[in-house]
Amino acid sequence: MNDRSPAFDLRAYLAGRWTVDRDLLDRASGTRGTFSGVVLFTPTPDDGLDLHEEGTMRWPTFTGPATRDYVLRPGSRPEEMAVFFPDGRPFHHMSFSPEANLDNHWCDPDTYRVAYAFEGPDRFSYSWDVAGPRKDLLLTSHLTRSATA
Repeated sequence: MNDRSPAFDLRAYLAGRWTVDRDLLDRASGTRGTFSGVVLFTPTPDDGLDLHEEGTMRWPTFTGPATRDYVLRPGSRPEEMAVFFPDGRPFHHMSFSPEANLDNHWCDPDTYRVAYAFEGPDRFSYSWDVAGPRKDLLLTSHLTRSATA
């Protein structure tokens, strides 16, 4: 269900609190792990969003807290946003529209490819396929809007 109208407002859709469950797979070693937590998309005065994720990562060699932050800025269309690292470096574009729901990021020497999927008014998912000489990972995240948004 990835069919979105041109007027879809991604910023309005994302704003609020979401729960996240992520499956982690290191394909090179066969190691599996998980991450569970919350994601807060907080509107900013410049029509962007601050993304803050926190939760618990479970990996065979580590179980404990994990966090990450990104900054989302308006894209060229309402249904897309540009994602940046907190220091301002560009990361990738986020969209659910069929012509723009795929993107990639080069992190020398590996390539990160992302695919976003709209699953309804309160659910979406995305997968990162990371391939290169240093990493061979598949990271799949499922987000559900929190009832206490």
